Amino acid sequence: MQTKVVITGGPCAGKSSALSHIKACAEAHGYTVLTVAETATELISGGVAPWTCASNAAYQACQMRLQIEKERVFARAAEGMRAERILIVCDRGLMDNRAYMTGEDFDAVCAALHLTREDCLAEYDAVFHLCTAAKGAERFYTTANNQSRTETPEEARRIDDRLIEAWEGHPYHRIIGNEGSFADKMACLTRALEEFFARGEKA
Repeated sequence: MQTKVVITGGPCAGKSSALSHIKACAEAHGYTVLTVAETATELISGGVAPWTCASNAAYQACQMRLQIEKERVFARAAEGMRAERILIVCDRGLMDNRAYMTGEDFDAVCAALHLTREDCLAEYDAVFHLCTAAKGAERFYTTANNQSRTETPEEARRIDDRLIEAWEGHPYHRIIGNEGSFADKMACLTRALEEFFARGEKA
């Protein structure tokens, strides 16, 4: 059985740390965990970026194509693994791209890929959004740990809001805020994961 989830959020939200929490929680529930790395960082660090492509829309189309293919490769690989339950964790999902372009451009890219917004949402069983540290934990906000990130705190908050909006309509969309410490944030994520796994085990 394959299950696919997304970990997303604004800049400096704690996704890297969250991935280890997700892996530990999933393995405790008997899952073998596969992780699809973030496509934007991979492309931008390789020289393919919104400012090097013909347009932002052209870049986003490249990103979505690669993202789709990577997820398909992981799904195909999982089919041949000797594991009863496999969790594919995607560091960002297809709808994240919607936050970085206009609605018209997103619709055009989806049409070129023979997808709809509903198709993109349906690709994932759950979406866990970590809010940027720029919302309520400003003293911890930094882009120093990711050369592909240059957003100011104000820009980070705006992107965070757009990401939340992009995933609206998904039946299991959980937003993890910055109330309390970072440990509290990870504990909240763990509770959301436990709830998700419990639902699957009852199905």
